[in-house]
Amino acid sequence: MVDETQSWAGDRGAEGPAREERPHVRARHWRGRGGSSSGRACEGSGNQSRPRNNDPSYAALDLGTNNCRLLIARPTASGFRVVDAFSRIVRLGEGLICSGRLGEAAMDRAVDALKVCAAKIEARNIADRRLIATEACRSAVNGEDFIRRVERETGLALEIVDRETEARLAAAGCTPLVDTHSDGAVLFDIGGGSTEVVWLDRVETRDGGPPAAVIRAWVSVPLGVVTVAERHGGVKVTRDDFEAMVNEFTPHLAGFVSAVGPHNCGRLHLLGTSGTVTTIAGVHLDLPRYDRSQVDGTWLGAEQVRVVVDRLLDMPFAERAANPCIGVERADLVLAGCAILESVRRAFPCDRLRVADRGLREGILVELMRADDVWRQRAGAQT
Repeated sequence: MVDETQSWAGDRGAEGPAREERPHVRARHWRGRGGSSSGRACEGSGNQSRPRNNDPSYAALDLGTNNCRLLIARPTASGFRVVDAFSRIVRLGEGLICSGRLGEAAMDRAVDALKVCAAKIEARNIADRRLIATEACRSAVNGEDFIRRVERETGLALEIVDRETEARLAAAGCTPLVDTHSDGAVLFDIGGGSTEVVWLDRVETRDGGPPAAVIRAWVSVPLGVVTVAERHGGVKVTRDDFEAMVNEFTPHLAGFVSAVGPHNCGRLHLLGTSGTVTTIAGVHLDLPRYDRSQVDGTWLGAEQVRVVVDRLLDMPFAERAANPCIGVERADLVLAGCAILESVRRAFPCDRLRVADRGLREGILVELMRADDVWRQRAGAQT
């Protein structure tokens, strides 16, 4: 891949964020057809039950280098409630770093997952939707061809978003977790093929919805857990291998650190959104199975993070695969993610890390609902 690190610094307003140059596809307004389904659906459940009522919902889909994820939600008084969800590891970017192309098997896996997403979307009365593809499709020479295949076979019109949009959406989704008593947060989103790091503030909105993001600086690095693991290996990882991963990523942050300028890490905190940090939280909490309600919003101290990373480094592959918060599908990727996290921690040695089991999809939902002015309208209807 020939893509370069991209960054930006400066004050960006909270309630008027820069929009993607290519507008997202407006939804057709499907009608609900009876039945019921609520809450987060388990992967592979095949649950195609119908909604309780015809209330409009919003859909957000994120097709990344490693995962295909969907959220469908309805607005509440000051946020939204998830009524359906789907997540599947598809490894769309498998082998991309060597070939520059999306492989046939990887594309087949992604299309199969997207067919499930299409059925879930069609089962709902969708007021609006945004369906995005990120680094794998951005960097592959056949990325646009794959997007056309997806539309032919699933009916879903995905848009390949640029890195600024990816950083902005992650910020919009995670802003509610920024500590209001701090000077802001260094948000990082470790993906499969790229990593976004954002210096983030928050402001309370005037429409009654979630707080809005103020982005002071951001950087997007064309390295993620899949690309780093493929380059360095992910099954047997020595301490030297781990340091090599850290050292590969670290130079990409130099311009971002300069853009942030003088700062007091004691007054900032880290805010992580990715499978890496949710895994670290799950292992730290010694959960018998992953539980989002216990992980999202959890605070970890710097020493607690270090202890978990050391523990993961000492684990043989089989033990990582058997851990209920890692699993066999991510056991060869988790240490690459830990190396990227370690690079961020060395650049910004903050005392505290807050864990976010939320991100791009939540950011999409917030932007769609805010564009439709749903929270102001709900507040007006109650007065």
